[in-house]
Amino acid sequence: MIKRTLQPFIKETSQSFPVLLLCGMRQAGKSTLLKEIKESGRRYISLDDVQTRNFAKNDPKLFLQTYPPPVIIDEAQYAPELFTEIKIYVDEHPKERGAFWLSGSQQFRLMKGIRETLAGRIAIIDLMGLSQKEIMQNAGKSIPFLPSFALLKQNKSQTSFTAKQIFDFILRGSFPALYAFPKTRTETFYKSYLQTYIERDARDDLGLKNELKYYDFIRAVAARTGNLLNYANLANDVDINVKTAKIWLDSLVRAGIVMLVEPYSANMNRRIVNTPKVYFLDTGLASYLTKWNSAETLMNGAMSGAMLETYVLCEILKSYRHNGLEENISFYRDSNGVEIDFIIEQNGILHPIEIKKTAAPDKHSCKKFYILKESKKEVGTGAVLCFYDSVVPIDNDVLSIPVWGI
Repeated sequence: MIKRTLQPFIKETSQSFPVLLLCGMRQAGKSTLLKEIKESGRRYISLDDVQTRNFAKNDPKLFLQTYPPPVIIDEAQYAPELFTEIKIYVDEHPKERGAFWLSGSQQFRLMKGIRETLAGRIAIIDLMGLSQKEIMQNAGKSIPFLPSFALLKQNKSQTSFTAKQIFDFILRGSFPALYAFPKTRTETFYKSYLQTYIERDARDDLGLKNELKYYDFIRAVAARTGNLLNYANLANDVDINVKTAKIWLDSLVRAGIVMLVEPYSANMNRRIVNTPKVYFLDTGLASYLTKWNSAETLMNGAMSGAMLETYVLCEILKSYRHNGLEENISFYRDSNGVEIDFIIEQNGILHPIEIKKTAAPDKHSCKKFYILKESKKEVGTGAVLCFYDSVVPIDNDVLSIPVWGI
């Protein structure tokens, strides 16, 4: 099994909270991870099984008597009736920790039930697909990404990658099953993944009446990964109204398939674009939906920049979330066309990030960073993430960092 960076954090957190919820998109490896690290005596129960699900929904008290803690309850969103009984158990056993490990892929249902019943009693942890370091069996060396850490953690023995190899990773994606079973064809996997998501999660969440149109909608969103979100344009492409487009996109966000990155907001003397950018959280899924079938054509195609930007965002997010931390990431764009791909804010310091599909970065690559000096916050070390094979300074307080060094 591929070791996940989150393993020690889950064990540590379980010692502090009576209930732990591991959430994330379908097939991200939640069940496998919890089963791998569970201690002896902790049972695993999946509500994917219809009979077990009905038992949990119809008689939650007897269900917990039948499957007492410590227990893993997988796909917990299918039986929100359990949450009240879990609350009762936790309140009756105030010193017990790690009693319930829950997992689920429909965050809206989970959060709704938790807000109503388990607030203050539960730790919520987010799992994404495999990070680059996890794929390379280097999970224990992952730390939250900041440009200023790059020189400190640079390891001369670290494996470097060509642009073609990075686009191979982008095309394959980050779902664990594709690496546990490397002979699996990505087209077969993603076709099955989407069919399961649409027929189970989306149909249940949205009450879909036109599954083919919803599939077309997902494809249209994938074609826009890394771009500003325009609901009217998106709705027009799929022949739906804007209200439906908003509802459907919100469903993809709740399922952990898509993320919206908000623009940086600050008191600056400029007209700042206030529209978010939309990103798929798995580049393999986005590549499949947009019909790229080789790394070479993707690397040289019209979407290469957007896919590379999406890949970098996902790796940055994983470096935080898989260490149990919350990222603070935004982007900058103003009416004059000045744009910064990402801004990571930590401790009130702004770290600008630019992504370039080049192996020869120069000062021109980061000249737009100056704009942040108009904000009232300190500007720290910035980075140009590219294909140069080592970490080197390219300007005052700006480093060139290889994309595999995140």
